[in-house]
Amino acid sequence: MDVKTYATVVELCARFAGRLPDDVLDAVRSHYFGGEELIAESALLLGLAYDGVAITREEKELIRSVLDDPDNPDLDDIAVVEELPPPAYRFSPTGPADVPVPTRADAVLSEEAPRHGGRRLRRTWREPTGPDAAGGTWLYVLQVAPGSDELRAYSALSSRLWVVLHEKWQVEVVTEGSLLPPYQAAALTAAHQVWPL
Repeated sequence: MDVKTYATVVELCARFAGRLPDDVLDAVRSHYFGGEELIAESALLLGLAYDGVAITREEKELIRSVLDDPDNPDLDDIAVVEELPPPAYRFSPTGPADVPVPTRADAVLSEEAPRHGGRRLRRTWREPTGPDAAGGTWLYVLQVAPGSDELRAYSALSSRLWVVLHEKWQVEVVTEGSLLPPYQAAALTAAHQVWPL
C-alpha cells in the first residue's frame, strides 16, 4: 500500500469512529495495519451496509480510492447522505460512581504511548445517546507527533490493553494539531489527561 492510500485509510478509520460498531472498526484498522487489505475492505463495506451507516459523497469517493476494485458493487449498497448526524455518544471526564477508575490501564498505556510518538494520553467516559442507549465505556485518546503511524499506535495500545489487562476499552489515535472529526473532537474536549502528568 502506498503512502497516499495508507493516509486515506487512516482518515477513513478516524471518520468512522463512533459510527461503525467498535468491533467492526477494530477489525478494519487491524487488518489494514496487518497488510490484509482485502479483508479490511470487506469488513468496512459489509460493516457499513449491515449496520446501516450512511456516508457522504466525499467518503464514498475516499473509500473507492482505497478499494482493490474501485467498481466494487458492495459500495453501492451503502446509503449516501448530504450531512452526517452528530456523534451518537456523549463524553465526560469521569465515569459513573460505580465504575472503577482504570488506573492500571492508565499506567500500561502511559508506558506504551512514548514508543509510538505519543505526546499526550487522555481518558474520557463514553456513553451512547438515544432512547435505547446502554453500555458506557472508557475511551483513551492518544495524541501523537506529526508523522507518527496512527494505525501502528492504535494496534499497539489496543493489544496492550487486551494482553495485560484483558480489557477492550476503546482507543483513538490522533495527530496533535490536526483537524479532528466530530467524534474525536468531542472526546478530547471532555477528556482528562493521564500522561504526562
